[in-house]
Amino acid sequence: MSAASPPVVAAVDIGGSGLRVQVTYGAQPGPVRTAPGVRIQPGGIDVEALARAARSLLDELDCAEPEVVVWSMRGLLFLADRAEVMRIVRTSLGARRTVVVSDAVANLVGALGGLRPGAVVAAGTGAVAFGTDFVDTWRRVDGWGHVLGDVGSGAWLGLEGLRAALRAHDGLPHGSKSLLDAGRAVFGEPATWPRQVMNAPDAPERIAGFAPAVTGAAALDPLAAALCAAAGEGLAEALLAAAAGLPDPVLAATGGVLGAAPVRTALEQRLARDGHRLAAPAGGALDGARLLGTHLLETGTLPAHAAYLLVD
Repeated sequence: MSAASPPVVAAVDIGGSGLRVQVTYGAQPGPVRTAPGVRIQPGGIDVEALARAARSLLDELDCAEPEVVVWSMRGLLFLADRAEVMRIVRTSLGARRTVVVSDAVANLVGALGGLRPGAVVAAGTGAVAFGTDFVDTWRRVDGWGHVLGDVGSGAWLGLEGLRAALRAHDGLPHGSKSLLDAGRAVFGEPATWPRQVMNAPDAPERIAGFAPAVTGAAALDPLAAALCAAAGEGLAEALLAAAAGLPDPVLAATGGVLGAAPVRTALEQRLARDGHRLAAPAGGALDGARLLGTHLLETGTLPAHAAYLLVD
């Protein structure tokens, strides 16, 4: 970077559905480039593979040495060693300043358009709610993964739909013939489903791919409608728990699952019962990563946290 060149911020956001990179030159965000996202291995997330993919995308964008890199990653808390992530990102991407942040924090900053107190629930392949004042309160709710939690996420909704389909297949109560038919259309015969959704490294994404079948069936299938309502209520409860203790918090929700009307309606109705309503999100996790990088560039500092937001 020459002395006359504007400072460069490279934002990297990694989720189950993909890795995205955006470079901002001064105040001008560039195009978004993508690569495959997180794949869970027996030892956790393969961060080195992700860093190589990000480095390749930065090379395509002719961004050899960014001033700041912000690395937002799903699974930072439980599926990776944070210090090791920082080391790999710093070494691989070669920025003067490196920030490693949970995607929950990046989602919040992106949704609120900056470092403002508030809470957000992000519902994509997984689901996590996060609330903070960036000083004393840092609260994450859920984000436990598709096996243990992520209530209301695409993977949760898809999994519940597949379970309802298999109950219909087995002649058990609370099954759904319409979801069984949809499951056959997506995955083939039920005997093949366990191998497809239990052993694959991209199992959460495969399961989440069935969520649109569940939301699409909700208008005519009472069981699918009940699953969508449970998803929305679960997301609302996670959001309210994340916001607990924050005075007059701004509440936001992001993620592809919220594009399904029955899920979003249930979320909004649950919040309304407690006297809350959603603010329109300003952006998503990639925007949050960019804003964090810009803030560090402009002020020289970020409100670091040992678990959620690391700055080097």
